[in-house]
Amino acid sequence: MEQTEDIKFTNAKKASIDDPVEVKHRATVSREDRSTVGEIRVDSPRMSCTDVNVYYSGQRAIKDINLDIGNNEIIAMIGPSGCGKTTFLRCLNRMNDTIKGCEVTGSIMMDDYEINSREIDVVPLRAQVGMVFQKPNPFPKSIWENIAFGPRIHGLAQDKTELEEIVVTSLQKAGLWDEVKDRLDQPGTGLSGGQQQRLCIARTIAVNPEVILMDEPCSALDPIATAVVEDLMDQLRENFSIAIVTHSMQQAARVSQRTAYFHLGDLIEVGITEEVFTKPKHQLTEDYITGRFG
Repeated sequence: MEQTEDIKFTNAKKASIDDPVEVKHRATVSREDRSTVGEIRVDSPRMSCTDVNVYYSGQRAIKDINLDIGNNEIIAMIGPSGCGKTTFLRCLNRMNDTIKGCEVTGSIMMDDYEINSREIDVVPLRAQVGMVFQKPNPFPKSIWENIAFGPRIHGLAQDKTELEEIVVTSLQKAGLWDEVKDRLDQPGTGLSGGQQQRLCIARTIAVNPEVILMDEPCSALDPIATAVVEDLMDQLRENFSIAIVTHSMQQAARVSQRTAYFHLGDLIEVGITEEVFTKPKHQLTEDYITGRFG
C-alpha cells in the first residue's frame, strides 16, 4: 500500500498531528473548478444528502452538497476553519434548527424518510443521529444518571433491571466501565477530560443511535486520551455509522475510511481516505493537505 512520509494508514497513534503532508501524485483538477470530485455515493447508504444548502440570514454558507454517509464506516470531514464542515454536520440531525435565521434546503434521506420534513419529530431523530461535541458536556448528575437519562425519557427500558443493563453495556462499549464501575454515584463532571468525552459517547450510544456525529471530539484532549477515543471510534464502527469533523489530517487518516474536503462552502473532493491524502484529484485538496493554505 502506498504511503506518504507523514501519514501512515494504520491505527498507530502519533503525538505529532499537525505536520504537512507530502503527496506523491499531482492533482489534475484546477482550483477554479468548484464541482465535487470523487464518488459522492456509496452502496446502501445510511444517510443520503442531495443539493443541501444552508443560509444564515440569507447568506449561503454551504452550497449544493451531495454526499452519502455509508453503513459501518467513519467519514472524516476536513477543511479550513469556516469552510462549512460543521454546518453540514449539524444538518444531519437538524441541530441547525436551533440557530435563529438559519434555513436548510435540499434533501437528507434516512430510512426512506426525509429528515427535513415538517412532520419529523426532531427529538427521536436526535436519538437516532446522536452528536458528540468538541468540548465534553456531561450532565451535572452522577455517572449513572448521565447514561440512564436518555433511555429513561425515550422509554427504552421497561424496568430498573433493563435500565441497569443499558447503563453497564453503554459504559462497556465506551471503554469506561472498568474505570468507573465503583463510583457510578459520583458526578460525571469529576472525571478527567478524556473520561468525560467517553462518558458523553456512552450517553450517546445508550439510546441506540444509528449514526454518531462527532464535532472535533479530541480537540480538547491530550495525545493519550485522543488515542483512546480513536481506538473506541474504530470499535464503534462495527455497529454505527460515524461522521467526524476534524482539523487534524493525521486523525482523519488514522480513523476514517472515507474523507470529504470542504472549502468555502463547497464540497471539493470526497473519496477513500488513502487516495484523498496520497493522490488528491483537486488542486484545492492538494493545497490544503500539503499545508499551502488553511
